[in-house]
Amino acid sequence: MTGVVRIVEVIWDGQASVEIPCPEVHRCEIAARANPTPAPPALLLTNFTPFRLNRLATGVSEHLSDIYKRRFDLEIPEWRVIVTVGPAWSCTAQHVADTTRMHKTRVSRAIAHLVKRGLIERTSNADDRREMQLRLTKAGRAMYAELVPLALERERALLSCFTEEELRTFNEGLERLEEFLGLA
Repeated sequence: MTGVVRIVEVIWDGQASVEIPCPEVHRCEIAARANPTPAPPALLLTNFTPFRLNRLATGVSEHLSDIYKRRFDLEIPEWRVIVTVGPAWSCTAQHVADTTRMHKTRVSRAIAHLVKRGLIERTSNADDRREMQLRLTKAGRAMYAELVPLALERERALLSCFTEEELRTFNEGLERLEEFLGLA
């Protein structure tokens, strides 16, 4: 039997070692066992930065939802549309989708719901009739005017755990990540 060897596996049971005969194997298998492929690096999800950022974003949204969900009966997409359209006075659904990184379908549904509630109106773009401009209605502007100070106060409270220097460094880090990902 050329190329075949008999090996034994040594097992330590805490008191003595025991040799257990193993099936016959080829020399190449012995070499592979002697030089096993290194295990892939371990990934601890709670230390994985993309996961931590996602978890943090979810936590911040939940922290803010107190304001826009309970008080104004807005879902996340609707809140994002209101605060994107608000300071612009007029913008397109595509602008909202690009700014918020929400899918066009979510933006469209949020806009439809806000139109139904009388908070946003759509008007045709004078330059391109296929494109609709979004504007806050009088009721939408009133909601925006009440909502923004509350959201900014919630942001201030959230960030109060940082010193001024830590906050500056945190914001610089966010800007670098946004630039790296082409979001700036």
